[in-house]
Amino acid sequence: MSMFSIGLSGLNAAQNALNTTSNNISNVYTPGYNRELTQLGQGSSGTGGVKVNDIERQFNTYVANQLNSAKTQSSALNTYYNQVTQIDNLLADRAAGLAPLMQDFFSSLEDLASAPSDPAARQGVMGTANTLSSQFRSFDGYLQDMQSNINNQIKDEITQINNTAEQIAGLNKEIALARARTGEAPNSLLNQRDHLVSELNERMDLRLNVQDGKTYNISLPNGQPLVTGTNSFQLEAMQADYDPQRTVIGYRDGGGNLTQLNESTIKGGALGGLLSFRSETLDKTQNQIGQLAVSLSVAFNDQHKKGVDLDGELGGDFFELSKPLGYSYKGNASEIASVEFDTDNIDELRATDYTISYRNDAYSVTRNDSGDEVDFTLDGGVLSFGGVNVAFESTPQNGDKFEIQPVRRAGQDMKVAITDGDKIAAGDAGLDGEEGSSLTSFKHSGDLAVDDLKMSPGAFSNHKEYTLRLDSEGKLTVTPPDSTIRIDGQPFDVDNILDLEENKTVEIDGMSFTLTSTSLPATDETATLTVTENIIAASGDNRNALALQKLQSEAVVGGSASVSGAYASMVSDVGNRTNITQVNLDARQGLTDQLRAVQQSESGVNLDEEAANLIRYQQYYQANARVIDTAGALMDTILNLRG
Repeated sequence: MSMFSIGLSGLNAAQNALNTTSNNISNVYTPGYNRELTQLGQGSSGTGGVKVNDIERQFNTYVANQLNSAKTQSSALNTYYNQVTQIDNLLADRAAGLAPLMQDFFSSLEDLASAPSDPAARQGVMGTANTLSSQFRSFDGYLQDMQSNINNQIKDEITQINNTAEQIAGLNKEIALARARTGEAPNSLLNQRDHLVSELNERMDLRLNVQDGKTYNISLPNGQPLVTGTNSFQLEAMQADYDPQRTVIGYRDGGGNLTQLNESTIKGGALGGLLSFRSETLDKTQNQIGQLAVSLSVAFNDQHKKGVDLDGELGGDFFELSKPLGYSYKGNASEIASVEFDTDNIDELRATDYTISYRNDAYSVTRNDSGDEVDFTLDGGVLSFGGVNVAFESTPQNGDKFEIQPVRRAGQDMKVAITDGDKIAAGDAGLDGEEGSSLTSFKHSGDLAVDDLKMSPGAFSNHKEYTLRLDSEGKLTVTPPDSTIRIDGQPFDVDNILDLEENKTVEIDGMSFTLTSTSLPATDETATLTVTENIIAASGDNRNALALQKLQSEAVVGGSASVSGAYASMVSDVGNRTNITQVNLDARQGLTDQLRAVQQSESGVNLDEEAANLIRYQQYYQANARVIDTAGALMDTILNLRG
């Protein structure tokens, strides 16, 4: 081979090397760019010179996969941390949190107990109660806004994921065409595809499979494909089957069918972080705030009804609450008629949602937070469990499912039910079940007598006086006739004949007692019992105010914690979760940075190194040019010799 050809091959090699170096320098700040090297080889045997074998892309698949996995976890933790810190700041705020407001409320009750007839003390209770209920509403609104924001962020993430998956499928096609035309794939397209895969992993955890070492196939962790060759499949934001206010993720398959994905399917990335935060922290915090609102309100209302106000009237509800929520799954044959708090079993109320299933002609109730089945009772079509009563419009059919949220939004409408401070029942109404109390007086004749008298809140709410008459035939009648009466738990009717050999428990409009007698009245005679409401209002009576104030330290939340203790536990739980997330994020971010440094050391552009290469390849170019010059000079000399 002539010196001209050898020099020319060197010039060509040097030019390619210079172009590659220049390209590296110009893309030093281009995201996803991988450094390129010009790979040189010896010319074919007998010809000499040099040839350019390849413009090689410095890309380590193993390191890239490790980095993508680390970025997936870091992105999830970072998203989780950004969300959970908002709740942590909300709950732990010493000025705006619930703890100081609850303390102020119970302190005002202590002031009321010191001066039960003082209008200022009564107004103080009204003021702190209104402030407390307003803060419960504010907390509920803030957390519900977070739920709405999570829904919107899920929609945005899904849009970005779909766009990225579509671009990867398009690049698969372009790369295949380029390979078909030239036998090699353009490095720029490979860089773009790998960069999109990296971005996709920051949004959710995915599985990458390289088919034949060329085509990228991407699937969800459960195996459902997202990108297959030149085809991409869509994720969709959809309304949850069980909750119209909740956005979940659906998968659209090749046949156009849309199925709802289980939230556990989506892990890692910003999308996985959002879903984990919502299920682990946001839902739980909403339920805990709601449980606290319900437990406080029900316990306070129950005790308030046992008292008497300045007008001599029994106390009524002090707080108002939202009702529990219930949703029927799509496609159900039956719907929920009502969901009410079971105030008699309010200690069973828990900070969780429930799923009711009807299969094999039987109900089952499952806690959503733990997956455990819970006990329930069924009475007249009303299902009772966890402090709630659920009624259905009709008997469910096999396969029907229902979502019950007892306390999720309990605080949204919490407010003080009374507007007049005189209506605060600070005095004791004598609801102790003892004959001769301030609540009742008795008149009886014949052998009709009572024992074990008990009064519940609401007794005498319909009438001021009841008269029971027993005739010689054993027939019992009650005046007024519209009273709700049960004898030994069974509905009473006019044809009911009492067996006087045994004691009978009579319940009338919230009043219960044991009716005793040794014999029936004589012929044409009647035994009577009259029970009359006789409340004596005492302006200085503070006994119920003391009982209300005492609720601060009683285990009214779930039957195991006081309101202050339950709130402190909630704040501690969120604070611990925030700290753990931060520690995990720092550790994962450190690993991500290390892997990024390893990746950059191999695939990143080093300006100092590239500047040195410029000088080296420039000298290489100049040397090959000198070879050609020398060959020309020799040729001229040879030609001149002939002359």
